[in-house]
Amino acid sequence: MRRVSTIWLALVLLAAATAARAFDLQELQAQLSEPAVIRGEFTQEKHLRALPQPLVSQGRFVLARDQGLLWLLRQPLLQDYRITDAGVARRNADGWHMTDQQRAAAQHNRLFLAVLRGDSSALARDFDLQLSGTAERWQLALTPRAALLRQIFTQILISGGATPDRIELYEAQGDSTLLTLENSQVDDQLSADEHHDLTH
Repeated sequence: MRRVSTIWLALVLLAAATAARAFDLQELQAQLSEPAVIRGEFTQEKHLRALPQPLVSQGRFVLARDQGLLWLLRQPLLQDYRITDAGVARRNADGWHMTDQQRAAAQHNRLFLAVLRGDSSALARDFDLQLSGTAERWQLALTPRAALLRQIFTQILISGGATPDRIELYEAQGDSTLLTLENSQVDDQLSADEHHDLTH
């Protein structure tokens, strides 16, 4: 009986270990790309070498799998941004206007969108990817291969569960950014206002 119990325990542990190893980049991408819409709140802490305290900003976000990202800054000021494959637009009194982007900034925004979408195929073009953990709690480490990105970042760490909830960006010049995504809610469609903001 003891031998049977030992064998059973070994099989259970083996199954658990196999399940943990089985979670790979393809499964992570499928998991993160499943929700049509994710809404939540963000807190961003920008740690600059020259400042003793981080610069903190807060707001809300709306991520639509097929349209892009609304980044709605609420503190320390009110400013709405839209990030899509076409670039970054800022909302003014008379509507949305595309921002002038340097090449590095444009690369940064494409990266940010790929991270939130869980687009590991796009990330793998420029980064070495190292995934650890399980579907319920994972961490993805990105080490840049591309020369341009190595001038900006040394490493990016993304962690989460059903959706990303923590992004850490370590810059080549010594600064860093911690982005925390909280109270994320999954939905199957955008509101009429959100759809208008992302498509007009």
